[in-house]
Amino acid sequence: MIVIEDVHKHFGGFHAVDGATMRIEERSITGLIGPNGAGKTTLFNVIAGVLQPTSGRITMAGEDITGLPPHELFHKGLLRTFQIAHEFGSMTCRENLMMVPGGQTGENLWDTWFGRKRIANEERALRAKADEVLEFLTISHIADLRAGEISGGQKKLLELGRTMMVDAKIVFLDEVGAGVNRTLLYTIADAIKRLNQERGYTFVVIEHDMDFIERLCDPVICMAEGKVLAEGTLAEIKANEHVIEAYLGTGLKNKEMVGA
Repeated sequence: MIVIEDVHKHFGGFHAVDGATMRIEERSITGLIGPNGAGKTTLFNVIAGVLQPTSGRITMAGEDITGLPPHELFHKGLLRTFQIAHEFGSMTCRENLMMVPGGQTGENLWDTWFGRKRIANEERALRAKADEVLEFLTISHIADLRAGEISGGQKKLLELGRTMMVDAKIVFLDEVGAGVNRTLLYTIADAIKRLNQERGYTFVVIEHDMDFIERLCDPVICMAEGKVLAEGTLAEIKANEHVIEAYLGTGLKNKEMVGA
């Protein structure tokens, strides 16, 4: 689905991404791990159009999407979430979901005067869709709460819900488990798995928590110093001598690895 070919991103003399090459298969849940400063989030930002690449090529389903801005990628079904959830805190959780789809009739001043019936019908459909999403994510009980009042884990679920309000094809999740308690982390993992299996979503996940990666991801790609170091199952990655050397030059204890 996504092919990344020799992508570079330089900040002056610093090569944050230094010739990264990888393939993200359709309907996969791919884990992206690596030591601090490995270039994972920068690569996400380049793929998602937040940053322009210095060089290299990115294709999606055979189409060159290199350097396209986020709003164009959004309409192609490529979405990303952030380590810190970006919600509209004064709006309810349902309203946060309802405002996601673009091109709504109510956004046009003329239609607010002469298209009120169409706006009302559209809002009913959006409300029904938002409620279906909240139910799917098992957070219907927070529908009428202001998004600024809910927990960090619930905000991550709400961000995942935002991807469900449009025709998402591939979603890049940046440290979805950051600041989330274990119970909600498992709820998030189950939601990701269901979206993958039941709705055909493709995911790429940056995450510190190796239990979370092991629970969800195959394959796992390890980056270091802006390059792809290894790819395989998590067991294969953890046994790779180059990966072990990248993680502080020491053996990996149990399932613990240094985070992104």
